[in-house]
Amino acid sequence: MTPQLAVQVLDAEETGTAPACAPVAFEGDAPRTEEATVAVVGLGYVGLPTAIALRGAGARIIGIDISAERLEQIRAGAAELLPVERDELRSHLQGEGFVLSESVAALAAADLVLICVPTPVDARRRPDAAVLRRACAGVVRHARAGQTIVLTSTSYIGATRELLVEPLAARGLAAGEDVFVAFAPERIDPGVAEHTQRSTPRVIGAVSETCFRRAAELLRHTCERLHRVSSPEAAEMVKLYENTFRAVNIALAFEIAEACRAHRLDPVEVTRGAASKPYGFLAHLPSAGVGGHCIGVDPHYLLHPLRERGHAASLAEEAMRKLDGRPRHVVWRAHEMLVQEQRALARARVLVVGIAYKPGVADSREAPGLEIVRRLREEGAQVDFHDPLVPRIELDGELLEGVDPDPRRDPSGFGPEDYDLVIVVTVHPGSDYGWLRRCRAVLDCTYVTPAGGRRDVP
Repeated sequence: MTPQLAVQVLDAEETGTAPACAPVAFEGDAPRTEEATVAVVGLGYVGLPTAIALRGAGARIIGIDISAERLEQIRAGAAELLPVERDELRSHLQGEGFVLSESVAALAAADLVLICVPTPVDARRRPDAAVLRRACAGVVRHARAGQTIVLTSTSYIGATRELLVEPLAARGLAAGEDVFVAFAPERIDPGVAEHTQRSTPRVIGAVSETCFRRAAELLRHTCERLHRVSSPEAAEMVKLYENTFRAVNIALAFEIAEACRAHRLDPVEVTRGAASKPYGFLAHLPSAGVGGHCIGVDPHYLLHPLRERGHAASLAEEAMRKLDGRPRHVVWRAHEMLVQEQRALARARVLVVGIAYKPGVADSREAPGLEIVRRLREEGAQVDFHDPLVPRIELDGELLEGVDPDPRRDPSGFGPEDYDLVIVVTVHPGSDYGWLRRCRAVLDCTYVTPAGGRRDVP
């Protein structure tokens, strides 16, 4: 039976209606993924689940990552995955057809190549595409005629052509004729079981019709629906728009939370009330800030090139300033609460609860908790942190060990009531935070955690 994939194509005349879904059959010019060797370059939070899904579909997998530590973590079963993915990985590693390698030269054996490397920003919030450039250069160097190459890493508009199509052409490999190139941005929500990779539609923009069909044959094993756009550039913009949209709305949620506090209202109650409207509203709840690899990072890949071209995107720029400044606002509120308790921040003992950037994950990249700890220490406070999923952190070259303030687990005699202030940033499902009720003063950045003799919000 010919495999089919439902492809959404939204026509301009269909705006405001449900996108049409048309099945696309894969015959002739699109080799079956089940019979192919797929190289996945970058085995992080995107690449590893994708490799697992493709191996489950029957493809032979070459997983490539330049970090020996990451490969060892994967072999040991310690990588961050959903439970079902962890079980599948264990099974794949015990069998054949799932090979891990540090060598980019292994790409030459692949029929299909997926590039899934990180695209961070530097300390000045400027895009840092160095890892992406090296990965694409390696793919181009080892490319051979007949390969399909799909870039999934979030990047600036034009990256697919600049980093893949043009260098391949310089090697004599024309995209759409000799090799087949597309951009299909990742849409993975780490730690959220409801947002599985399989159930989330995938956007794809290809260089040509044949490129689309070949890339779609590969990606049909990772999602139930594929939304096609006209070009790699359109797909690149889709990804940047998605996370800029979220950044703007989260910044608005912070502003509404501050307005609610001025009026002595509960912003969570207000948000849930607004969300009862069945159309025109998407709920975003306030917090200590954003972290991880998307919302606080991706919009800069849109904004920085626009600034260089003299184009203003003032609304998004202001939203990013609001997000970047949120941890500073939390520290200012901590100072305000301590002053009300007639204590100085410079001599206070403070506990920060939650270093992971979101509940349920052990990932602290770009986490607001890290900046809060750093700024409190700079102000002279004595700072501890507690996170059941992040036992230690490296901060400014110093390794810091977390503490357990629950006296039932820590017999040292130092308890929750001994802190001048506790700042709740992230709480993990399944963890016990009952000891928070014993704290003298709590700044609750989750807005929903019952705690402390005195509780306030940012």
